[in-house]
Parts: sequence; structure tokens; C-alpha cells
Amino acid sequence: MIGVHKDPKGDMTMPGILKKPFIRRQTEAVVETDRYIDLGELVFEEESMAEGDISWVKVAEIYRYEDLPKLTNEVYEGNVIIIDYSAISNDQMTLKKVIEELKMVAKDTGGDVAGVGKNLLMIVPFGMRILREKIKGGL
Repeated sequence: MIGVHKDPKGDMTMPGILKKPFIRRQTEAVVETDRYIDLGELVFEEESMAEGDISWVKVAEIYRYEDLPKLTNEVYEGNVIIIDYSAISNDQMTLKKVIEELKMVAKDTGGDVAGVGKNLLMIVPFGMRILREKIKGGL
């Protein structure tokens, strides 16, 4: 008859026949609870932003230099503005003043400003940059 020995861990082994110890099954504690978490009510920090904290991409048209303060206020509020300046594209002096003002606003807010198409400017607030290269589709 083969003897059964206990090793220092307390596991039972059979010398010479099995190298692995017999495994003692541990009983798992079963915990029942009446509580549950409703995932619909769970709010994460990123999702808890108020409506005023949301940044928007807005499209605007500028017809004269005096329209600029309304557009720049949007940037100070954290919104991205795409400006169609077709109406003033022939007035080089007004266009130059508008572009200089937008550059100052971008610098002031820590944002960026760039031309993104024919008669289109984009100004973005802090934390964003405009890539000056186009993403080309196809191979």
C-alpha cells in the first residue's frame, strides 16, 4: 500500500507516483445582496458637463468689420468658428483688419487661426490647433 504524506503546506501527496499535490478545494463565500447599481443613473465626470461647458463648431458670415466682436465672443466662450468672408473678400483693407484681429484673439485665447478654404477662415480656442495640411483620400 502506498502511503499518503502531507507536505509543509498541508497538501496531500503520494510520493513517487504524482508530482503535483492533490488540490484542496476551497469553498467560496457566496454573498447575496439586495443592492444594485443602476448604470443609467451613474454619471461620470466627463459626462457631467453642464450645457454651457460644451464647445460648438459654428459657421458664421462676416459682412463688415463691425460684425467681428460677435464672432470673437464665441471664441472666448470656447467655440470653434468657421468664418465665410466672401462678402469682404474684395475689400483688402477690411479683410486685413479682420485677419489681424482674429490673430490677436487666437493669441489672447491660446488658440489658433488659419485659412481653411477659399474665403473661409477658422479660429479655434485654447487646447486646439489647426493642421495646415489636408487629409487626402484615396491611394
